[in-house]
Amino acid sequence: MIKLKSIESKGGYRLLLRFSDKTSGVYDFTPFVEASTEMTAPLSDPQFFSRYFIELGALAWPNGFDLSAESLHRRLQDTGGLRNNAEAA
Repeated sequence: MIKLKSIESKGGYRLLLRFSDKTSGVYDFTPFVEASTEMTAPLSDPQFFSRYFIELGALAWPNGFDLSAESLHRRLQDTGGLRNNAEAA
């Protein structure tokens, strides 16, 4: 099972995600922000967005919105954004 190990802000709504399988990638969360659902609307506030944390290996925010490491890993892999740590951004 892949878990999120660390998160680093890369400006805007982009986060560098490092995974337990020694891969990483920069994910742009703009589509989640633009969706403006009940759970994602708070992410449009930069101060709220910056309050991300890791909970049980997943990416989470204080309002209960979370994304599994596996889904983020798969999204990065599907878009060619997943790198070995040696190649990481």
